[in-house]
Amino acid sequence: MSKTDKKTLEEIIRVDHAGERGAIKIYEGQLLALKTFKQDEELKRKIEEMKEHEREHFEFFDKEIQKRNIKPTKLLPLWDLMGITLGFGTAMLGKKAAMLCTASVEEVIDDHYKNQTFQLKDDERELKKKIIKFREDELEHRDIAYENGATKVGLYKVLDKIVKTSSKIAIVISEKI
Repeated sequence: MSKTDKKTLEEIIRVDHAGERGAIKIYEGQLLALKTFKQDEELKRKIEEMKEHEREHFEFFDKEIQKRNIKPTKLLPLWDLMGITLGFGTAMLGKKAAMLCTASVEEVIDDHYKNQTFQLKDDERELKKKIIKFREDELEHRDIAYENGATKVGLYKVLDKIVKTSSKIAIVISEKI
């Protein structure tokens, strides 16, 4: 039976913990904008539903961090601030930008989770199953975002690049620190 390298396993759990928390913070930022400046009840409802999925994912990884005695990334406070800012800013730009934020993040996470499933060995079947399930949830969020106005046309293409690049950088940093 092949075993997952301890360092790889710690990096996977640390980064997924940070990422799911970051997703919650993005949605919290969007909800803050929607509750204070932008009145869009339908969008608010969709974001709250997606946020609940992210909370379920985060709680799983939070338990794994504790159970396996893995240190979370030291940058959680920074990621929290950046997530709220990104969410708030994209919601203030409008529904298309808010939904593009979700689509862009989820496209990065799709690849990220898929790559993790190849890194996990036979000894981590349960973790692998969870990551596959969470990946399916994230792909559903991406689809919801496109169904609700996400677009990469015009300046939205620039926003897509910014969100994706930022997400990839946060992943690399969170794995290591």
